[in-house]
Amino acid sequence: MGYSVYLTGEAGTGKTYVLNQYIAWLQEHEIEHAVCASTGIAATHVQGITIHSWSGLGVKERLGEYDLERMEQKRPVWNRLNDAQVLIIDEISMLSGEFFDMLDRVLRHIRRNDAPFGGVQVVCCGDFFQLPPVARAGSSYTYAFESAAWKNMNPLVCYLTEQFRQGGSEFLELLSAIRKGRVTESMRQMLEARNAQEFSRSKTLLRLYTHNVDVDRLNEEHLGQLKAPEKTFVMQKAGKAQHVESLMRGCLAPGKLALKKGAEVMFVKNDHGGQYVNGTQGAVVGFETKGPVVKTRQGRTVVAESVSWKREEDDKVLAEIRQVPLRLAWAITVHKSQGMSLDEAEMDLSACFVPGQGYVALSRVREISGLYLRGFNDMALVVDNRIVTADSVLQKRSELAKQRLDTLSMSDVRARHENFIRKSGGVVEPSVHPKKARIRQKQNTLSQTKELLERGIKLQTIARTRGVTIDTIAGHAEKLLEQGILFDFSYLAPNKKLLTVLDEAAAKHGFAKLAPVKYFLQRRGHDISYERLRLLRLYLLSKNAKERN
Repeated sequence: MGYSVYLTGEAGTGKTYVLNQYIAWLQEHEIEHAVCASTGIAATHVQGITIHSWSGLGVKERLGEYDLERMEQKRPVWNRLNDAQVLIIDEISMLSGEFFDMLDRVLRHIRRNDAPFGGVQVVCCGDFFQLPPVARAGSSYTYAFESAAWKNMNPLVCYLTEQFRQGGSEFLELLSAIRKGRVTESMRQMLEARNAQEFSRSKTLLRLYTHNVDVDRLNEEHLGQLKAPEKTFVMQKAGKAQHVESLMRGCLAPGKLALKKGAEVMFVKNDHGGQYVNGTQGAVVGFETKGPVVKTRQGRTVVAESVSWKREEDDKVLAEIRQVPLRLAWAITVHKSQGMSLDEAEMDLSACFVPGQGYVALSRVREISGLYLRGFNDMALVVDNRIVTADSVLQKRSELAKQRLDTLSMSDVRARHENFIRKSGGVVEPSVHPKKARIRQKQNTLSQTKELLERGIKLQTIARTRGVTIDTIAGHAEKLLEQGILFDFSYLAPNKKLLTVLDEAAAKHGFAKLAPVKYFLQRRGHDISYERLRLLRLYLLSKNAKERN
């Protein structure tokens, strides 16, 4: 509807997923938007750039009149700050209040508009309980929510509550207790029990450390112990040096990747085909022309072909890097693990040095049974009291926003959507991607999907040519099935073994929510992405509808 929003929730509640859905909606309606994040690593999760780079502020700590005048003279900065109707900032916890104020000031100045952030809709996403802003040694820091700009913006709060990552009520209670600063003695004992827990030495677990030096040492030691010949993959780069360097800082794949057969590795990017996600672990079992062959922990064999990371502006590629989406994974830092979901991990949290660091590490694993601790200090269970106080207010504001939304009819909501789209210079009826389109379709989006499906075009092709997510197209297909319109989705059929387990999961949990089905499949050795799971649900719904007919 155009309101500025703070989208938040505990780890594993799907914040980035929701954010990506909104980005896809903006693309469909051709609304100019900027997708940014507080760090380069976070930016790769949403296919964006750092807010420091986008805003032109870089590493500035102060912003004077002279700085504003110089920024005006930079045409690319002037254009992108004036063009944007929506500004999305992911991992807001790591952005300082001082920077947030500077961002507000520069947008007001460049856009000649004294409304908060120059009238741009700002969507902040993240969880302040996670890693805080980086401060110089001996310096204090403020969070974005403590800034004058945040108060003036007065964002609506959307607090997600449904858990999609963690399983087990005791573990969820522990994570919630850390957030509230109410860790009990029994909870400490539960962690102590995991501290003494041994795992089978026949398997190698990913280790999380708080310092880079420990990670580098362990990975190099383990790779050196392997007797197999070493194969090196060098990152390919194109574009201006500063843009390439920015991409490389945010990319978890190293510039020079040395691998051997038997090396423990982790994927560092999501695969649109659903073969792996950011955080999927496995071991190198061989090499092919296209890349290393990895056997995942779930038993799937995947050829890790090189993939691309790009920085784009105005449909132009400013920089691109290509690398095999892997990194050595005997160990990584807690910082680099942010945003990942892990089945199992070994952690040493005895050197935690900032509030929230232990919470980030612990919340990476899905269940307490996948946690193997090798020490933790008091700081590992500490969060900033400023956040504890603010969080209760945020939850109340989210509930108020929900109550206000409940008073609107669907026609009111649609009218507000259309007003925002028109005000932003977008198109009310979603169109195919500008790069693909010659003539804009005047049909509504569901009708467009129906027409393409009737022509026998596959879902993936429809999503690609229309420039929307495959989840959007799958949702259209489900609505059409509800209307009694049947299509052939046999090409989505899984193998017989997986189909049997899917039927069991559906019988036990139903298929209205995907999370219970996903965890049911994981316990039986099938690690499937939510995207692929939705396609499998579509296949089953279609198959059952045909059988009923």
